[in-house]
Amino acid sequence: MFLEKDISGKPQRGWIEVICGSMFSGKTEELIRRLNRARIAKQQVEIFKPVVDIRYSEEDVVSHDETSIRSTPVDTASNIILLAGDVDVVGIDEAQFFDEGLIEVCNKLANMGIRVIVAGLDMDFKGKPFGPIPRIMAVAEYVTKVHAICMRCGSLANFSHRLSTDEKLVVLGEKNEYEPLCRECFQKALNNK
Repeated sequence: MFLEKDISGKPQRGWIEVICGSMFSGKTEELIRRLNRARIAKQQVEIFKPVVDIRYSEEDVVSHDETSIRSTPVDTASNIILLAGDVDVVGIDEAQFFDEGLIEVCNKLANMGIRVIVAGLDMDFKGKPFGPIPRIMAVAEYVTKVHAICMRCGSLANFSHRLSTDEKLVVLGEKNEYEPLCRECFQKALNNK
């Protein structure tokens, strides 16, 4: 197993990495990049995604730029432990759609010496913390927040603005349903609804 070094130079066995941000910020693309690098390093990799995410593929994790990697769809976070097997790295995409049990699953995997890479939205369409992501960020060793470009002014965007008036928390969609916005443009958009 590949072992990172901690700050003291001792081998670090398991840990949690979080890749978060708004829609269209490259979260899945970065997850796939890290998982492919682990495979190049001859590490055993397993990837999971929630069964509700069927936008591009029922089985593959697919980024908006259509880069893909084979995954195992699961309906609850606890199934990840059952299916992880003998692996070095576990990738989890669209983590915001999982139940709160994902925090315990990530901790358990990391405590078993597994590198866990979690990608997902940190905020919902109202700008509120989304699902288990904020709590996973709290226990993670590494957090990477990626940004999109605001579709209205060109600044860095970290909000996912829903274009429709649908108030359900989970509405799967693409560019016809959501746009990334900076804080200022997001606030203006909310005030105009």
